Amino acid sequence: MLKIKINMKKLRSRTVTHGESKSPNRAMYYAMGYKKEDFEKPMVGLANGFSTITPCNSGLQVLADSAEKGIISSGGNCQIFGTPTVSDGISMGTEGMKYSLISREVIADCIETCVNAQWMDGVLVIGGCDKNMPGGMMAIARTNVPSIYVYGGTIKPGKYKNEDLTIVSSFEAVGKFTSGKIDKDELHEIEKRSCPGSGSCGGMFTANTMSSAFEAMGMSLPYSSTMANEDREKEISAFNSAVALLKAIDMQILPRDIITKKSIENAVAVTMATGGSTNAVLHFLAISHSAGVDWSIDDFERVRKKVPVLCDLKPSGRYVTTDLHKAGGIPAVMKELLNQGILHGDCITITGQTVSENLAEISAVDASNEVIREFSNPLYKSGHLAILKGNIAPEGCVAKISGVKNPVITGPAKVFDSEENAMEAILGQQITSGDIVVIRYEGPKGGPGMREMLAPTSALVGQGLGDSVGFITDGRFSGGTWGMVVGHVAPEAFLGGVIALIKNGDSVTIDAINLTINLNVSDIEILKRKNLWKRPEPKYKSGVLAKYASLSTSACLGAYTTPQGY
Repeated sequence: MLKIKINMKKLRSRTVTHGESKSPNRAMYYAMGYKKEDFEKPMVGLANGFSTITPCNSGLQVLADSAEKGIISSGGNCQIFGTPTVSDGISMGTEGMKYSLISREVIADCIETCVNAQWMDGVLVIGGCDKNMPGGMMAIARTNVPSIYVYGGTIKPGKYKNEDLTIVSSFEAVGKFTSGKIDKDELHEIEKRSCPGSGSCGGMFTANTMSSAFEAMGMSLPYSSTMANEDREKEISAFNSAVALLKAIDMQILPRDIITKKSIENAVAVTMATGGSTNAVLHFLAISHSAGVDWSIDDFERVRKKVPVLCDLKPSGRYVTTDLHKAGGIPAVMKELLNQGILHGDCITITGQTVSENLAEISAVDASNEVIREFSNPLYKSGHLAILKGNIAPEGCVAKISGVKNPVITGPAKVFDSEENAMEAILGQQITSGDIVVIRYEGPKGGPGMREMLAPTSALVGQGLGDSVGFITDGRFSGGTWGMVVGHVAPEAFLGGVIALIKNGDSVTIDAINLTINLNVSDIEILKRKNLWKRPEPKYKSGVLAKYASLSTSACLGAYTTPQGY
């Protein structure tokens, strides 16, 4: 590998490595084995999310080792530091899930802190579980030093009775078990087989959604977002990513050169085309804020209307992410959109080339491809992440409408002030076809932390109610959720939003055709209830949960933290 010659005069690490007054600073480097000539090389950070907390991150160390080799062989000094993670799958359905979205902020703060405190010239971020991606990208956008994202890779599918399994299969099996559709032995067999190794959850859930979007945005190498963690090509891609980063440092390609309104639109278009997670809405609002890009919740609806769902992927489709990779990966999806004039081909990417240049040799999708459809033969004619507004959510909310047989549902509300209470009712089979389940006080401030509702939604699917029950929350949904589900309701209940005023038995309408969500009572009655409502006491008054609750913004803005507070 030829070392990349970099003009050191333009690098910020000189702040701590050059000049007689920085002798004490250099002494610290010498303690770690540095030599005099190393101070003429760029200081390159490697933010390593390796952890044995979750299978999503348990396979990252081999990628970090490969990336380190790439940095050193290309002429850089590698500065490795750890970033935290939590396991959404393990914490799901518990109080621990309240830390999930908060971990996005913690990860971003950790990376920003290390990169800026140590005057790094660039950073390669490696992550696996859901919040690793947006947390890392928020930090990349804040620090604005040459950067690249290396996704840890997807898990391979489990197998049972000749069917592909994902972690969602196990969640849905709980609903099947409680409704008597399977016995305890079969529940256990699915449990054992759902996650066969390391890698992030295998459908087009949040981790794979964000990795795919980052590739489309230009912050990861082509094809890297759909590789399996355990495959050798993922290790090679980590090495190549390091080499690409050193070139970007030399060329001074900065994240904010890449992360623009047009590139975010490309990322959202690919999210729509692949049937990605509702969490992408929340995360790209936060990323755009970190990058100083003007992007609002209404922009998602603008993109949705012109982008069909092209990929037949779980949770609402048939295939998993490894199938998408074999079918051509994200470049094939992007080429289909580019050919239709939907993507901005002039956006610069981390490779130093434009989107159009990266895709120049990619073949068009053909009719025999079952995973990626031709644009003229989509799975759905428009995107699946719809922004609804109405008296329940005047600031907006997000509905996932892929696979929904009934796009308009009016029914009686079954209201719960926590996920646990709702889950108890669902497992007790107290929810029936036509009901609208409302779970509130799970928002950014009220939860705090916007827990994902994968356990209750999967239980309903397992009971056969996925198509006939509506679901509304000021919390979030896992990327593994499907059905008529509406999340991110804003204003949230804790701030006195109308969702806090809904009573059991009230008529509620979710209309994904007209993009509305309404409580069917009079304005006078809503005002009467509002005057009687009292904000509950905060659930946490110290620690990181209390800190997040006091600093978080509305879900319609991205639920990121800001010093402005309430």
